[in-house]
Amino acid sequence: MKIALIGYGRMGKEIEKIALERGHEIGLKIDINNQADLTVENLQKCDAAIEFTIPASAVANYSLCFEAGIPVVSGTTGWLDKKEEVYRNCAEKNGTFFYGSNFSVGVNLFFELNKKLAELMAPRNEYNVEMTEVHHTQKLDAPSGTAISLADDILDLLPGKNAWVNDATPQQNELNIKSERVGQVPGIHTVKYESDIDFIEITHSAKSRKGFAFGAVLAAEYCMGHKGILSMKDLLNL
Repeated sequence: MKIALIGYGRMGKEIEKIALERGHEIGLKIDINNQADLTVENLQKCDAAIEFTIPASAVANYSLCFEAGIPVVSGTTGWLDKKEEVYRNCAEKNGTFFYGSNFSVGVNLFFELNKKLAELMAPRNEYNVEMTEVHHTQKLDAPSGTAISLADDILDLLPGKNAWVNDATPQQNELNIKSERVGQVPGIHTVKYESDIDFIEITHSAKSRKGFAFGAVLAAEYCMGHKGILSMKDLLNL
């Protein structure tokens, strides 16, 4: 498979390593220095694109991939206010769009564990829930896309919570997400339920970016045999 890397920062370089190890070829690399090379014509020379950029450019990047007729895998977060527009564009172009707020296999298993714990805690109104996410100082968005995914699942399952807030003093109906930016931390996410007498806490801690890169390459491989709007749930059969 020939892959276009849209975004060639630290994640892009890690994805390149994994892709080459798995026998793939990198047909196009786009970073801040050669953005003019991101064209439909150049994308059509590739089999799939993996996109890790910034929210301001992500939606336009997806559109180019749909226009080129190649699947796009994206781990960019912070653009979800335009989700309906992107999904509609993908459907109109008969495209393939694989989005993940986090491509780590472990994190996606953690998503399922988070939902199961929320189900168990739903009748236990003596517990209050809060979240903490820790990332490197270069991360631009807060809270992280992973934290938002965890929070949305909790809100769907936990009575009495109907919104999340970031680093604020929450109201009773709000789930607080605390965001910390420290050094080169790849990502730590903690969900904590606390009562007057004890607390229950689950945590996922990434050791490096390798897990995210591996999952992104797996997603691109999965797109070769599937179409439409896809996610890690599909890939992992969750």
